[in-house]
Amino acid sequence: MSPFTPISSDEKIATLIEAAFDTKLPVVGGWGYHKDDATIIQSNPNNLPLSQIEHMLASMRAYLEMSITQPEPQRYGSINLNEKERETITEHDRCYHRVIYEISAMKESDYATFIEEYKEGYGSDDFDMEAHFQRRKEATLIRHEPYWFEVSALV
Repeated sequence: MSPFTPISSDEKIATLIEAAFDTKLPVVGGWGYHKDDATIIQSNPNNLPLSQIEHMLASMRAYLEMSITQPEPQRYGSINLNEKERETITEHDRCYHRVIYEISAMKESDYATFIEEYKEGYGSDDFDMEAHFQRRKEATLIRHEPYWFEVSALV
């Protein structure tokens, strides 16, 4: 179970995306936590690979959950998503993609400290680069989260 609260808003998903990320996307529905809450991708006006659109939406959800909606001391940065698993499900004339993303992130304050330490220590004889990167690894949160997309209009 995720340590982050699922996004809950009376705003339409496209409206929230535009307000938070200054991006217009042809989507309706929910934030994809479950099939019944799938993000419905209505069209692909830029003819991007569908997996790229899905990754962008999953990244937006992660940034909203882990950074934008968090109080400053609890915000995460350096958020990266990698697709780990993909499943296509067809039922009742609807097509869904259930994608599992591995999300890695670090508290913004920790990340800033590590970056400063690296800048100051890089190239000096007493800087233990291996120990530095081991501590960064230990400070990194790893999540595995599903995201449901309805892609019926695109297949």
